[in-house]
Amino acid sequence: METLFNTEINKKLNEAEFEALLQEFKTDYNQTHFVRNKEFKEAADKLQGPLRQIFVEFLERSCTAEFSGFLLYKELGRRLKIMKMNLLQKTNPVVAEIFSLMSRDEARHAGFLNKGLSDFNLALDLGFLTKARKYTFFKPKFIFYATYLSEKIGYWRYITIYRHLKENPEYQCYPIFNYFENWCQDENRHGDFFSALMKAQPQFLNDWKAKLWSRFFCLSVYVTMYLNDCQRTAFYEGIGLNTKEFDMHVIIETNRTTARIFPAVLDVENPEFKRKLDRMVEINQKLIAVGESDDIPVVKNLKRIPIVAALASELLAAYLMPPIESGSVDFADFETQLVY
Repeated sequence: METLFNTEINKKLNEAEFEALLQEFKTDYNQTHFVRNKEFKEAADKLQGPLRQIFVEFLERSCTAEFSGFLLYKELGRRLKIMKMNLLQKTNPVVAEIFSLMSRDEARHAGFLNKGLSDFNLALDLGFLTKARKYTFFKPKFIFYATYLSEKIGYWRYITIYRHLKENPEYQCYPIFNYFENWCQDENRHGDFFSALMKAQPQFLNDWKAKLWSRFFCLSVYVTMYLNDCQRTAFYEGIGLNTKEFDMHVIIETNRTTARIFPAVLDVENPEFKRKLDRMVEINQKLIAVGESDDIPVVKNLKRIPIVAALASELLAAYLMPPIESGSVDFADFETQLVY
């Protein structure tokens, strides 16, 4: 981390770009956006049966994810500020401040979601999550790849749901969706910041290893979302969406956005890619069925072996599909034209 943001060591830090991003975050467009009204509680009381439980699970998962982002950004900002003091002011203070402001955004999102849970007479103990946190070391480039994708895919998920409900208001079951248009712009700004961080580190984007890692993280994020959402089709059907069509739209748009910065991305518009995702869903359902069976643990583990092997085979086959050679249009040394 010391070399990434040290303004004397890393001459590629575009300070003007980071200053512009900092001003965006300082403007805080959504400072007064997340204001609740009586419609929240009224809508929650009307939600009954299976859809109510499914919606509560959605709020819980979303709240936990946003709070995890808050913890990550807060910790990164804190560590950069410490390094700034230890390195005699050489570390870019703008980057540290942006991390702190992004943690503000994530905390605001998590708090808004947690208040939504209160409409259902529930609440998450976010303080417990803070105390129980455990840190695992990852190389910065892995954090950048994964978090960039997480923020951009979050943007496309939120804006797609918002636009769908705008066109189909009969499925507007809870007012939180009305906030998604502005909300997703926070996700977009966060993703743009990580894009700037990667552009400041060309070694993360311009060699064969970067291409392999880029495809790996794309596959990991896309498959995780697809498998998770296919276990919760009732939620998406409850707001009038076809789960698989929604997910593929989000994956394709995220991939097109990601192709502007990653040196290689998956060919997700190839019909074979979706076929592989659907086969993974079928395999994952078998894996879940084994876990829910009454077999003893030893038998369960034996049954899982061929299923896990089949899932790994599909993952590898998807990874080895011919990729889309892309790369940032902001780099002079990327001469390959974007396919999209």
